[in-house]
Amino acid sequence: MHVTLVHIHVKPEHVADLVAASLENARAAVDEPGNLRFDLLQSREDPTRFVFYEAYRDEAAAQAHKTTPHYLRWRDAVADWMAEPRVGVGYDGLLPPRAEAGTEAGTAPGAGR
Repeated sequence: MHVTLVHIHVKPEHVADLVAASLENARAAVDEPGNLRFDLLQSREDPTRFVFYEAYRDEAAAQAHKTTPHYLRWRDAVADWMAEPRVGVGYDGLLPPRAEAGTEAGTAPGAGR
C-alpha cells in the first residue's frame, strides 16, 4: 500500500475555501481505481493546519491521481491559499493487510466484531 500524508498550512481567510475544494477532490478520489482511502484531517489546535491521508494500492495509482481532472482543479484552486508550500511524505502501509492478501482494503483483521 502506498500512503502519502500531505501536510497543509493554509492562510486563515481560506480555511473554508480549502475545506470545500478538498471535499470535492476527496469525493472524486475515492472512486479512482486503486484508491483505498482518502481522509481530510484538520488540527484541533490550529484550524489552518491540515493533513491529508491518501492511500493507494500502489505508487502507479497514486501518481495517476495527480493527472485526474479533479486533482488538477484542486491544485490550481488552492495554490494561492497556502501559507507555506504543502509537504507530502510517503509511507509504506503495513496494516491493515492489502486486499489481495485476503482482507478488504481499509478493514483491519477482526474489525467489526
